[in-house]
Amino acid sequence: MELQKGRPENTDDRLDKEIRVYNFLDKLGIQYQRIDHEAAMTMEACEEIDRSLGDNTTICKNLFLCNRQETDFYLLLMPGDKPFKTKDLSAQIHSARLSFAKPEYMEKYLDITPGSVSVLGLMNDSEKKVQLLIDEDVMKEPYFGCHPCINTSSLKFTTEDLMQKIIPALEHEPVTVTLPVPE
Repeated sequence: MELQKGRPENTDDRLDKEIRVYNFLDKLGIQYQRIDHEAAMTMEACEEIDRSLGDNTTICKNLFLCNRQETDFYLLLMPGDKPFKTKDLSAQIHSARLSFAKPEYMEKYLDITPGSVSVLGLMNDSEKKVQLLIDEDVMKEPYFGCHPCINTSSLKFTTEDLMQKIIPALEHEPVTVTLPVPE
């Protein structure tokens, strides 16, 4: 795995949704690095990618959640080393009975499949059906890592660019949450 600067030179074998991410970042003038790798389906697989992206990069768990009625949807960005307990989040966002949303909702609203969930998928949520939730610890590291809507590449850019340029351009006002640190 080798860290590359910017978009791939040859995009012939890349999916449209991945190319849209590069176009989006380039249009915003975001400086980013990219690493291509085998499909990363678990946090364990992401740990090796994390090491390749370098120190001070937050690789997040990206959880796509919904309420029991499947009417409210949430994308939660949280540090990979924190455990997720729905009760810790439910009270903060005033939504009881949170669970993982079905893959068909993920595809419908974010154009993403399981294992590829990313904050960048919000660029596909034109209906604004998904509420962005960010654990406060995500913003503590200088760099942020995520998938470009596919799980065979990972991107690295500054957390400042995430908060000041990318999220405003996604037009999804984030809600900051505080999830407990493991004991």
